Amino acid sequence: MHQKKVYEIDGAEFSTLEEFAEVFSRVVLVDYDWKGNLDAFNDVLRGGFGTPDEGFVLLWKNSEISCERLGYSETVRRLEQRLDRCHPVNRPRIAQELEQARKHCGSTIFECLVEIIQCHAQGGEEEEDGVELRLE
Repeated sequence: MHQKKVYEIDGAEFSTLEEFAEVFSRVVLVDYDWKGNLDAFNDVLRGGFGTPDEGFVLLWKNSEISCERLGYSETVRRLEQRLDRCHPVNRPRIAQELEQARKHCGSTIFECLVEIIQCHAQGGEEEEDGVELRLE
C-alpha cells in the first residue's frame, strides 16, 4: 500500500465556482484546465484529465469559508447563468432548481462539490485509487 499524495486547497482563496476551478486546476491537475462545469468535475475525478492515477488526498482548508461562499447566493448566481445559456428543453428544470435555491432549498455548489468528491472515494477496483477528502 502506498501513501497518497496530499493536495491542499484553501477556501480563503476563492469565492466562486470558477475560482474554485482555477485553484483546483492549478493545485491538482497536470496539463488540464477545468473550467467549473460540475459534470466535467466528476469526469476529471474519474481520471485521465491530469489527476494522479494512484489516487490522492484533497485537503480543503478553511472549508467553512467555502461552505458560506459557495452557498445559496453562489448557487443562485450559477443557476441564473445556466438558465440564460441552457438548451430550451432544459429551461424548466433549471428554472425550478433556481426557484428552490432562492428559497435556500436543495444542494449548494459547496455541497455538490463535496458530494462529487466523496463519490470518488473508491476510484476503481482498489480502494486506494480513490480520492480522499479532508475538510478542515
